[in-house]
Amino acid sequence: MDDDKPITEQPMETITTAVEATKDAAVTAVKKVKKAAKKVAKKAAPKKAKKASKKQAKKSSKKAAKKSSKKAAKKSVKKAANKTAKKTTKKKKKAKR
Repeated sequence: MDDDKPITEQPMETITTAVEATKDAAVTAVKKVKKAAKKVAKKAAPKKAKKASKKQAKKSSKKAAKKSSKKAAKKSVKKAANKTAKKTTKKKKKAKR
């Protein structure tokens, strides 16, 4: 502390320098934390995304398989019904002759 400056100004100066120093330290700390967080996010995100996409693909393929099997079952039922209907009409025609 300087003796030439008034008493009120001396502590204010030390306080401002301390505040500036802590501010700079805080800014650098925040920057470092952000950088580290980005690194972690880059490493973690792809794995999670891959797992999620695999699960999604599995689900969608299962759903597609279910749908196609249901459609196939409906078609086969309809075909069978049509065949039996045709057979019965043929039998009736033959019976008339």
